[in-house]
Amino acid sequence: MNTILIGIIVANVLVSYKGFNDLSFFRKYEFHVGSIRSGEQIRMLTSGFLHVDMMHLIFNMLTLCFFAPDVINYLGAVSFLLIYFGSLIFGNLLTMLFHKNDYSYRAVGASGAVTGVLYSAILLFPNSEVGLYFVIPMPAFVFGIFYLLYSIYGMKAKNDNIGHTAHFGGAIGGYLITLTKEPSLFYDHSLTVILLAMPIVILFVMAKLGKL
Repeated sequence: MNTILIGIIVANVLVSYKGFNDLSFFRKYEFHVGSIRSGEQIRMLTSGFLHVDMMHLIFNMLTLCFFAPDVINYLGAVSFLLIYFGSLIFGNLLTMLFHKNDYSYRAVGASGAVTGVLYSAILLFPNSEVGLYFVIPMPAFVFGIFYLLYSIYGMKAKNDNIGHTAHFGGAIGGYLITLTKEPSLFYDHSLTVILLAMPIVILFVMAKLGKL
């Protein structure tokens, strides 16, 4: 396993473990709209290394382990880091955009960063198979489309505690950064690029129309 990937996983484990056992530490570094708007922008980054519980942490790190090696092998370690941290920031920026007036909104997790890596892998290898819930196989680009549509539904329904907005923002980050680093994908996988853009367009049209 790549040493940079190991480093990210270790950082997530150590920071999350500290948060599990120290509520004041958890509250100090979680994503919290009110605190961020008052000047604590560092939370936009630190919240991505905290997790709610062990299952949340394991799921994110397991997903990262599945898809990060493909991105690292294809684009290199530096581009992988750019995608990981860029997607983390994209996810939190979109969350701020949609929740900027909800000063009590809180969130944690590497899901935005991990989703960005996942979408990078989908762009690079659209015909590979992804297991829905690690069980039901489907083409990666189909999974990507349905995942974004499901995220839109989750953002609209607001009936769970999942940070769908961060997931969606992370996917946008992974999508845009990967295309910037590898513009040949516009030609090599043009249909996938177009299809994955459609849910992004739908999201912002719905937001513009006040449907979210």
